[in-house]
Amino acid sequence: MARIVVGMSGGVDSSVVALLLKQQGHEVIGLFMRNWNDASVTLEDECPWIEDSRDAMLVAEHLGIPFQVLDLSGIYKERIVDYMFEEYGKGRTPNPDVLCNREIKFDVFLDEALKLGADYVATGHYVRKEVVLVDGVEEYRLMSGLDKNKDQSYFLCQLNQFQLSKALFPIGDLEKSEVRRLAAEGGLATATKKDSQGLCFIGHVSLPDFLQQQLKVKEGDVVEIDANGIAAKREFDRMKNMEGLEDYHQWHSKFSSSDGRVVGNHQGAHFYTRGQRRGLQIGGKPLPLFVLQTDVINNVIFVGQGEDHPGLLSMGLFVLENESCWVRPSMRSKVLNSMNLMCKYRYRQTSVSCTLQVRELGYQVAFKEPQKSITSGQFVAIYLDDEIVFSGAIF
Repeated sequence: MARIVVGMSGGVDSSVVALLLKQQGHEVIGLFMRNWNDASVTLEDECPWIEDSRDAMLVAEHLGIPFQVLDLSGIYKERIVDYMFEEYGKGRTPNPDVLCNREIKFDVFLDEALKLGADYVATGHYVRKEVVLVDGVEEYRLMSGLDKNKDQSYFLCQLNQFQLSKALFPIGDLEKSEVRRLAAEGGLATATKKDSQGLCFIGHVSLPDFLQQQLKVKEGDVVEIDANGIAAKREFDRMKNMEGLEDYHQWHSKFSSSDGRVVGNHQGAHFYTRGQRRGLQIGGKPLPLFVLQTDVINNVIFVGQGEDHPGLLSMGLFVLENESCWVRPSMRSKVLNSMNLMCKYRYRQTSVSCTLQVRELGYQVAFKEPQKSITSGQFVAIYLDDEIVFSGAIF
């Protein structure tokens, strides 16, 4: 039997992980990650980590396993929160949950678990890991969860082979309803607890208040781009023919103020993201306004009417080499030659068909059909069948 540290979040999923491993006869240790100290920007009446850690402790006591709280708030601020501020300041929209898994749960937290003599770290992610032999060497496949409504493989798309070698996902083969049933039968206090929302191990955050801790309010123009105008059509035609980073950069530059007309003002381009509808506070239009692009250098937001505006559409995206991840490097040549790839560029979206090609300085992901609201700073995850094979931050 193995010594296994379970990352207990205070939710039902990680609680059932601890239950199952205990029933299998493993030596189980529960660790709760305290990643946040500032309750001023959370929307709950009570700082969520306190309630969550209490629930995790109750489950650990019920199961008779050791439990402790691990304070990682300092390094979380350094690797995740400061990164978020930096990315928003550049006009990009980061995904802190993907980074939390790569930088905290399966790096810092994993190191702490190994110091305790753990053989593995187990989490409540709805994802599967498979072991295969390639030229006599074990490799680890990262597979989507069996419950397609709860599949969380996207959030783990940046994990490497060492991290996967030490990871266990005991509920990846279960449906959520089965997890709830096991929790109830096991008498766990979290059996009926609602799933958590918001930032990884922080809670539901008021993003404007959160960003204004570091990013200053700076008034600027909101410029509307006509969906039938020359500028919008020109940019859509250009992006269909892009060949690499330079073409993508030109496409990503998109509009200038001369392409449209000023229809309002905003409090800082860095507070907005492509595809955003809420928060513009500009009415009187036949169709809702959506953010087409933000220009943080000139502090301008470009908007257009309707969710089908050509300024929201993309035929591809670019990933820089230094922001890419091959989950199994041995799959590189097979993936680059495959016409059967699917990808996600946000969580909870339907996978879309794509190809992956090597370009100067990185990789181009090309779609067979135009896609909406591709956002710089988010992650794209590419699948071959049910396996994540490649991922990267969108340029």
